[in-house]
Amino acid sequence: MSFILILYYSRHGATAEMAHQIARGVESAGLEARLRTVPAVSAVCEAIEDSIPETGAPYADLEDLRECAGLALGSPTRFGNMAAPLKYFLDGTSSLWMAGALSGKPAGVFTSTSSPHGGQEVTLLSMMVPLLHHGMLITGLPYSEPDLLHTRGGGTPYGPSHLSGADGSRPVSEEEKRLCIALGRRIATAAIALARRPAG
Repeated sequence: MSFILILYYSRHGATAEMAHQIARGVESAGLEARLRTVPAVSAVCEAIEDSIPETGAPYADLEDLRECAGLALGSPTRFGNMAAPLKYFLDGTSSLWMAGALSGKPAGVFTSTSSPHGGQEVTLLSMMVPLLHHGMLITGLPYSEPDLLHTRGGGTPYGPSHLSGADGSRPVSEEEKRLCIALGRRIATAAIALARRPAG
């Protein structure tokens, strides 16, 4: 069995923390979690980055997507959409789309915002769009997850979310962590079930 790719962009660390919690959920289901990020982009000129970041997860490449058994995609909210670096990376996946390389693989999305009305749900929905174009099978979070009803921070049926506060200093809460773990477990469980189905 292959790995679940957890692909994210994080500016201040909250989305990265969510990614690590999702990895815990993946591993609790018995699969490997592969954490990958993307470099920042510049509006002035194309920036030159080292191939390996100084800290954190390595940068993703198309082979990570091609080889994964499932995907968790995470980004902070930017005006109701994913951050530009993640969108830039996804815009470069046309060769995978043409080959159907992601078709039939399970996927989920996660986000972090500074305010409770900062566009969590619309960001998650907008992040699903390119995944649907790739033919991925979207999994969210059902209300059988009790934290979805009791969290005072983030958490949606479309995927885990985090409320970071106006200054970005609010840590990921225990409820938010458990919802991240639940998403990782769901994606991994779905990947295992899909791998076991009869061919044809």
